[in-house]
Amino acid sequence: MEPYLAAEMQRIADAAPAVAYALPISRITAGRGGVTAQANGLGVMRLNLHSRLAQRVLIELTRAPYRTEDDLYAAAYALRLSDWFSPAESFRIDLTARFSPLKSLNFAALRIKDGVVDRFRADTGQRPNVDRDRPLVRLHAHLEADQVVLSLDTSGEPLFKRGWREDTGDAPLKETLAAAMLAACGWDPFGPNPMPLYDPCCGSGTIAIEAAAIASRTPPGAQRRFGFEHLRLHDPAAWDAIKKEAASAVCTPVVAIYGSDVSHRMVDFAQRNAQRAGMADWVQLRGGDALQRMPPAEHGLMLLNPPYGERIGVGGQMRGARSGRERFVHDRPPADDGDESSADTGDSAETAAFFTALAAHWKAHFGGWQAWLLSPDAQLPSHLRLKPLKRVPMFNGPIECRLMGFDLVARNAP
Repeated sequence: MEPYLAAEMQRIADAAPAVAYALPISRITAGRGGVTAQANGLGVMRLNLHSRLAQRVLIELTRAPYRTEDDLYAAAYALRLSDWFSPAESFRIDLTARFSPLKSLNFAALRIKDGVVDRFRADTGQRPNVDRDRPLVRLHAHLEADQVVLSLDTSGEPLFKRGWREDTGDAPLKETLAAAMLAACGWDPFGPNPMPLYDPCCGSGTIAIEAAAIASRTPPGAQRRFGFEHLRLHDPAAWDAIKKEAASAVCTPVVAIYGSDVSHRMVDFAQRNAQRAGMADWVQLRGGDALQRMPPAEHGLMLLNPPYGERIGVGGQMRGARSGRERFVHDRPPADDGDESSADTGDSAETAAFFTALAAHWKAHFGGWQAWLLSPDAQLPSHLRLKPLKRVPMFNGPIECRLMGFDLVARNAP
């Protein structure tokens, strides 16, 4: 998702007014697993408030070589973190590693913590407390084979937590992934001919609600707090001005957004979530089987996260099948974008039957629409008997998937 995040960051940067001494956000570069930029405190606030795709906004403090845990201690001790937060703020260390030679990551995190508190004690005579559950400040450490990167987390809770979702099903879609799907399929509610959006497997409503927030220019962080509010860089007056500026830009969407689900319980969840998100007036939600529901508009774009493997739940129900929400199990995600026959799905007959029926329904009634599906099954195009326009690699949690797009042509079309 790095190119989509880089493009989003550039839009945020372009919308931010420059001040006399610097651009709030500049030098945006997509990398592996993230996007780097230069930003001041105002830029940090804007990125947290407006980014739909980022999981966190980190300030990189240092990169240092290491071989042992004592080297990690030295790298942490070298940082004057009392310039960033006070000893009264609790903190925690979040550590990730890739090819690290160290045997115990827990001990590595402990040594980094020791370096932080010892330096605080040397500089201020006090030390901050560690709080693993509800820290006010988060430090992020990433270990490569021979280098440690220490960063300050300005987001706090991960950014997919928008603050409105309380009702969920058994396998909720992260809001950041829903936003990535919307970006990757090219849906543009502000284009010259905006397309209605429809999710026929809406579950708790994440895709539809995220789409409505995009179409109304509602910032994703409007209902939540951020880690930077506990840092010394925080400027409450500037933050209030940035939030007021964002609130003044909110508008009524000019494009229709629909969602439906075979489970009326999930539709109730989606409606309550939409109400909390402030999107209830802009999203039309109802119950219905994906294999039976008619198009809500003459043309548009369908975007859905159908059932598979580790996810449970269904967007449609086969006639004569079990009552309630069906399971269609994909035992194994695809290894790559290549041979569609290479993926082995354990319940392939049932899976194929469902998607074949779904495609038949779409071809009979949704001619002129586009359909985009997120799936780990490389055989999905053959089940649908459709040629994909595009395959975009994505991860739904630990599950490697592809977002695949299809043009739907009516059976009786010439």
